[in-house]
Amino acid sequence: MSLTPEIRWIDTPEALDAACAEVAEADVLALDTEFFRERTFHPVPALIQFCAGGPAYLVDPQEVACTERFRRLLAEGPLKLLHASSEDLEVFAHWAGVPIAPLVDTQIAQALLGEVTSMGYQKLVEYWVGETLPKDETRSNWLERPLSDAQKTYAALDVVYLLDVWAHQRESLERHGRLEWLEEDCAALTDQASRSDEADGQWYLRQRNLWRLGPRQIEAYRLMTTWREGEVRRRDLPRSWLVSDKLLFAIAERLPENRYELAAVEGIKPPLVKREGDVLLALVKEAHLLDEAELPSVPLSPLSPAFKRCLKAMKKVVNLEAESLGLAPEMLMRRRDLEALASARLRGRSLPLPVGWRGERLADALESALNEVPA
Repeated sequence: MSLTPEIRWIDTPEALDAACAEVAEADVLALDTEFFRERTFHPVPALIQFCAGGPAYLVDPQEVACTERFRRLLAEGPLKLLHASSEDLEVFAHWAGVPIAPLVDTQIAQALLGEVTSMGYQKLVEYWVGETLPKDETRSNWLERPLSDAQKTYAALDVVYLLDVWAHQRESLERHGRLEWLEEDCAALTDQASRSDEADGQWYLRQRNLWRLGPRQIEAYRLMTTWREGEVRRRDLPRSWLVSDKLLFAIAERLPENRYELAAVEGIKPPLVKREGDVLLALVKEAHLLDEAELPSVPLSPLSPAFKRCLKAMKKVVNLEAESLGLAPEMLMRRRDLEALASARLRGRSLPLPVGWRGERLADALESALNEVPA
């Protein structure tokens, strides 16, 4: 395939709808985005690319809003291909307001075919198609106009080769009996993207050092992170521009009762105290006033001997299965999922065993391994 693809520039709603009509009967549609996110919470879309095997369409989202016809193409229509899709899904959610379905992430597809969990697009194209793509525009300013010919070609190639890559991957996945695994994982990805904004109150659980805090400190941290999630969306700011996880954790450790104590927390600067001090202190006070029975439980220490024994037993199961499948162990089970299992086992709770294809391969063996670990 030529390295100089046919390119159609789209900057009107009429042109976008016309392009939708041209690809409406396609079975597969390759998608990609270019965006800017250094100063905002929400990604600022700079370019939307799609291709169904003919021209590469480059949509200028600075000039044209998403049309209803393009929304239907994204949310219904043909199979959509994206590579390393998590941030692209955010762009589409913000610009188009719809989930991408049905979806295949070619990075996940590749991870199900080998031991590399996050192969980049350029290496993927070289692996399957034998073409070496240009890298010169990787750090381009995609918001500038007009885009150079080199930028347009680079952006077009991000979708042009995705169709060939997927054809090879699909054949290999079918041969190995793993196509349904991919469909399951990508459906979960779409579901996760569609409900990401509903999980704001759970952000605190991403903090891996919660076990170092007491129940009231954890509640303070939970309240502060929940407040921050709402504010960064409302103000459209990066989380760290408002207040970082590290500082919120430090405040939760100290539980300050006034501005003087807040200012004494390591890392706190006067502008933060002046700007957000009253709100942060009010949230800490709310945690102080909560009845003990309503406070969250403290996670088990991952450093305890019993916890380590559980993790070791489960990792042995996962590593053996991963070796037999020729996959990276983290493709089968993430560490946080193993930690949740260990915690449930040690607390005598129902085990959150994996489901779907991972459950079929691992659930029984993991449960047996945990049952054999001495309490």
